[in-house]
Amino acid sequence: MNEPTLPTLHWTRRALLATGTAGALSLLLPPVAAAAPEEMDAAIREMFGNGTIREGRVSVKLPPIAENGNSVAIDISVESPMTEDNHVRRIGIFSPRNPIATIAEFHLGPAAGLAQVSTRVRLAGTQSLRVIAEMNDGSLWSGKASTYVTLAACVIG
Repeated sequence: MNEPTLPTLHWTRRALLATGTAGALSLLLPPVAAAAPEEMDAAIREMFGNGTIREGRVSVKLPPIAENGNSVAIDISVESPMTEDNHVRRIGIFSPRNPIATIAEFHLGPAAGLAQVSTRVRLAGTQSLRVIAEMNDGSLWSGKASTYVTLAACVIG
């Protein structure tokens, strides 16, 4: 039997120069701007203070794969009866990779009826979003979700 052979690769001078030029130019491009995890933590403290944030009560749903970071659906719900005595005051969405760590802030009250928010956000790439909910008693609760973004948005040059 004949063994299969791999095709040989022939470089032209033009292809070699184009590849080398493209590689050199990519080194000159500015890096994609992104908030560091420390910046996300600072944004959370700026919005909610230094209170203790507990895990739980906040459910965050993102698609497992987002084909385009320009518009990624996010659904948030918080366990709360939304009564005058027990309701969500506000919800914040935070990103460790976007140029600005605070993505959105929503203000709620008992008149909202349900502690749910659905929106679309821009994402600078694959990441885990953190959502913080502040209750009317001042307690802070969090949840998070991850998504794999195949085409990033939020590129600042």
